Amino acid sequence: MQIPARERCVIPHMLARRVAADPNEVFAVFDDGTQWTTRRTRDEALAVAAGLRALGVAAGDAVVSWLPNGQDALRTWFGVNQLGAVYVPVNTAYRGRMLEHVLRDADARVAIVHADLLPRLHEVALGALEHVVVVGGAGEAPASVESWDGAALRIHPVTDDLLDSPAQPWDPYAIIYTSGTTGPSKGVVCTYLHVWATGALTFSELFSAGDRYLVNLPMFHAGGTIGVVGCLWLDGGSVAIVDRFDTSRFWEVIRRDRVTVCTLLGVMANFLLAREQEADDPDNPLRLVFMIPLVEDALRFGERFACDVYTGFNMTEVSCPLISARNPTATGSCGRPRDGVEVRLVDDHDVEVAPGEVGELIVRTEMPWTLTLGYWRNPEATARAWRNGWFHTGDAFRVDAEGNWYFVDRMKDALRRRGENISSFEVEAEVLAHPAVQEAAVVGVPSPHGEDDVLAVVACAPGMTVDPEELLRFLVPRLPHFMVPRYVRVLGELPKTPTNKVRKHELRDAAITPDTWDREAAGIVVRRSGVETREGR
Repeated sequence: MQIPARERCVIPHMLARRVAADPNEVFAVFDDGTQWTTRRTRDEALAVAAGLRALGVAAGDAVVSWLPNGQDALRTWFGVNQLGAVYVPVNTAYRGRMLEHVLRDADARVAIVHADLLPRLHEVALGALEHVVVVGGAGEAPASVESWDGAALRIHPVTDDLLDSPAQPWDPYAIIYTSGTTGPSKGVVCTYLHVWATGALTFSELFSAGDRYLVNLPMFHAGGTIGVVGCLWLDGGSVAIVDRFDTSRFWEVIRRDRVTVCTLLGVMANFLLAREQEADDPDNPLRLVFMIPLVEDALRFGERFACDVYTGFNMTEVSCPLISARNPTATGSCGRPRDGVEVRLVDDHDVEVAPGEVGELIVRTEMPWTLTLGYWRNPEATARAWRNGWFHTGDAFRVDAEGNWYFVDRMKDALRRRGENISSFEVEAEVLAHPAVQEAAVVGVPSPHGEDDVLAVVACAPGMTVDPEELLRFLVPRLPHFMVPRYVRVLGELPKTPTNKVRKHELRDAAITPDTWDREAAGIVVRRSGVETREGR
């Protein structure tokens, strides 16, 4: 496969192509009703690029973006790439040790931060940061860095040399941090060709001119960037950007913004199906839904809301190697390999497993640069993942007799809750910081909503006891809300192998035992803000 020209696959050049074709065409609409034409989108990106250059940012430099979905997130991303710099979005739920690790690892001198998140910067070491640009309100940055107002950053002149971005198809557009499994979060280095292949090449036969994609996944995840790039590549494509998925407002947004395509991740489809049926359910502009995973009632969803359903498999490191045909009927399937991708199932020694057996999914692509370059500043992890010319996903799959591929389990020790990847290692580190905890193991247990709920199993330090509710209160300010365990179980000691490794499979198999404490049963809710409250107690 031939690498496309820059104006077909590199974000700033694709945007310039769209402006040249029709500067007044709407490209992005936002929750407050604001609309950006292609010309305004480029003007916003150029203004940010000029301001970042004034702060000393050059092509190839990393720039941290710590922002919720919205206008600031889009102008920052496109502005960073316009300069040829590397976009480093950070999960807005991060705090404490995880935030500190990302800031140190990214090695960025400049961060663009929402004012509401500034207090968390005062609690951590800031790595190489020298400048913090504050958007979304007023706030005080730590004294160790120079603080800039976001509006003031965008007043620098845009010179002719900024118009032609130096970015090339094989250059990194982003470093996206994905939760670690056997260690701290790793930065996945993604090229322009990588995100283009994921967001445009994969869906080239599914998107149509004039489609509008709903960005309801966070733009600090790969899932929040894919649709934006797909619609930028698509002549006439546009996006509707909201701050988050909201079951109660979903159809209002679809109809208001004339959305035709969206992704429903995790339990989103189940939440929408659970709502009371309305006579006008089919009366909406949505024509296509990417449903990942494919729920049991996928066809009923399509019939009820008058749309087609597709599914697939992706992770930050790859470019959607599996995708289904229209309205698949094999519940739980991820589809089949797409054109331009090779996939295999192998054992621990990279030997292909027999037909019907479970093995690790490994991937390679026909076009270069369409998978991750590796993990930022982590050559050991890169070498482990890229072995024998294949990228090793760490995920177990099987294939049925009809050629449908099914995700079986994570070979690596990770959990997934409400669309968020969770590192058991990182949660365990915070649980172990509690003075009464001597040992800790975190595993996923089945949730009534699908995916995982988090179970923390602990053993007490000598002469001490652990109160589950008190442990929860300890963890709330230290962890993103989605990582805070729902369940806590206290044991005398954790089950171990002869080599002193915790037998996590025994804890998973036991799941919720009679002596397991459940915060939801106790009436405790952990809010997105990190504050825990009681309901009805």
